[in-house]
Amino acid sequence: MKVRVVTFPGSNCDKDVGTVLQETFQADVNYTWYKESFDDVPDLVVLPGGFSFGDYLRCGAMAKFSPSMESVVKYANKGGKVLGVCNGFQILTESGLLPGALLHNRTLKYICKDVELVPVKENAFAKKMNGNLSIPIAHGEGAYFADAETLERLEKNGQVVFRYNENPNGSLHDIAGICNEKGNVLGMMPHPERAMNPYTGKMDGKQILEALLKN
Repeated sequence: MKVRVVTFPGSNCDKDVGTVLQETFQADVNYTWYKESFDDVPDLVVLPGGFSFGDYLRCGAMAKFSPSMESVVKYANKGGKVLGVCNGFQILTESGLLPGALLHNRTLKYICKDVELVPVKENAFAKKMNGNLSIPIAHGEGAYFADAETLERLEKNGQVVFRYNENPNGSLHDIAGICNEKGNVLGMMPHPERAMNPYTGKMDGKQILEALLKN
């Protein structure tokens, strides 16, 4: 299994997710610098968490112009699987691969804690999950927003993948993660790679990555 993890200036979760994929799923992980393009067809591309370009303009707004993102967009449009976590989710919305936007948490405070995710059974990916999941969040701009028409389309098409059981940030419809219409691009604010350590007793993240890789 071949995986590309794109690293931007300010990414801080690239090695976390890469190590999990290597050690748990025996993936051949290639860390791709944001200035690099690629034309191969890996099994998965990951946009990790962090603060790409320091979030100085708007989360993900500068990262979307990176040469690597041109390759990611082409890859996704051909049906390749893409996972964006936290800042990666923000980049996916900014680049147009996913609809909507991530706004400041309604509390205007950075939130770092475990949350309970509810897989939305109407979604083909989420129906593979076994019950609710305990996954950490760590973000200041994680409130999902979209206009009424977009929200209606997401719900109708089964594109809402995860909801928060108790909404921590003010996301509309309690949305914690969505996918595109084809189902090959997944964006989520919680960090599944941080819930895969038996020493902490947190292993629910494995369900998410396992379902994604076997989908």
